[in-house]
Amino acid sequence: MNRAVFLDRDGTLIKDVHYLKDPEGVELIKGVGEALSRMRKAGFLLFMHTNQSGIARGYYDWDDVRACNLKMMKLLEMPENLFEKTCIAPEWPEKEGGYRKPSERFEREMIEERDLEKSKCWMIGDRWSDAQTGLLAGMRSALVETGKPIDGNTRSDALASNVPIHSDLLEFAERELGLEE
Repeated sequence: MNRAVFLDRDGTLIKDVHYLKDPEGVELIKGVGEALSRMRKAGFLLFMHTNQSGIARGYYDWDDVRACNLKMMKLLEMPENLFEKTCIAPEWPEKEGGYRKPSERFEREMIEERDLEKSKCWMIGDRWSDAQTGLLAGMRSALVETGKPIDGNTRSDALASNVPIHSDLLEFAERELGLEE
């Protein structure tokens, strides 16, 4: 397998809750389970890349993030190893040199480690920083409108950068990857 989809967590896979700490606050976005299942069956490797500055800010810790991720997997009714690898970026937004998106460090490492073909890889998220991450890594990017509202500037950037915007992850899987039911 030489193709992959890299996914943001908050606002893409689960509802975006400001500084999510409690697993009870984890709520799947409609259609995510079906989309992930179709991608996996089609042979895409799946990776998750999530910014979690709440760790650096002291709002929650690594165990809280892991507990929320486990709850997400339980709600998805999928194995914990659904994602080939997960990158949790704990850095402050101002910190440079780490894994915080739009840093493409994680994506580049996975492309090399898994011998992925960049032109067959996607980064999907609900914020422009997610799209930038994929573009900086030489992959394709797409945005979903299931998280923070996508403003006019982001729409302009997306159009100029050939980044499609979809209503949700399932629509992305169907339209961009051709994964119809």
